[in-house]
Amino acid sequence: MRGPAVVPATPGVPELRTARERFDDLALGIVTEIEERWQDRLGLVEYAVEDAPQIPDDWTAGTVPLSSLVRGTGGNPTRIVLFRRPIEHRCESRTDLEAMVLTIVVEQVAELLGIDADQVDPRYDGGDP
Repeated sequence: MRGPAVVPATPGVPELRTARERFDDLALGIVTEIEERWQDRLGLVEYAVEDAPQIPDDWTAGTVPLSSLVRGTGGNPTRIVLFRRPIEHRCESRTDLEAMVLTIVVEQVAELLGIDADQVDPRYDGGDP
């Protein structure tokens, strides 16, 4: 089948959201909740979503990272980046994806704050991402 499965109501504006847009919305919702809860201790943190990490040719870890935490220095903010494609690859359903994104964000914020992950969000179950 070629062409759109759903004809857009407004020409030139897709009727269905892309996988990236859906992932961004999910991540934004989780980050917003955690940010509101911990804003007084977090300081300036930038959150981003990238499709995949840039892995050097000599990478020997054996797995692809799901996220990255770069601590801020001087005037540069701390940056937490989620890598969409590796995260989606490990999830079978939307529920799995939501749990995975929550787990990753909570663990990165816990690392940043120097506290246990289960203190960051009550929904965190400590499972493997």
